[in-house]
Amino acid sequence: MEPDRKASFPKEFVHLFEAHFPRLARYLNRLTGDLDLASDLAQEAFVRLYERGSMPDQPEAWLVSVAMNLLRTFASTRTRRLRLLTDARAEATLSDPPPAPDEGMAGIEERQRVRTALERMPERERRMLLLQAEGYTYRDIATAVRIHEASVGTLLVRARQTFRRHYEDLFGAS
Repeated sequence: MEPDRKASFPKEFVHLFEAHFPRLARYLNRLTGDLDLASDLAQEAFVRLYERGSMPDQPEAWLVSVAMNLLRTFASTRTRRLRLLTDARAEATLSDPPPAPDEGMAGIEERQRVRTALERMPERERRMLLLQAEGYTYRDIATAVRIHEASVGTLLVRARQTFRRHYEDLFGAS
């Protein structure tokens, strides 16, 4: 890395962290339903970027990819640990974060319905919808789920249709 490029990395890193940490953590929280885990994974992705010492070509997509790899590692480790526990203890589940104080009962129920419909979707489609909901670009989504950028729009349309179908099958047309 060039000397002045290396000197600008800390500033670029701080700017990227301030601008994108909350969005990455929200995406992971929506995916896992565990705010603490989501924050830890997002933080670890940024730690890995800092340790790398240089910005990748697509930093947002790189961070999502690293965070997803960390989540997969966490999930496989968790699965192995749960297998070792007794059946009664293995029923632990991730839950939604606590509702906001001003969120009414209807809002809480709707969030749970959406989460239930999302959980029935294929992982790739669920991830794409959640990334889009957090405002990631088609390029970032394509990189994160390892597809061609030109396919993102079509696959998002299909993902929304799948979500709608699951939601209506579970809770009726709204």
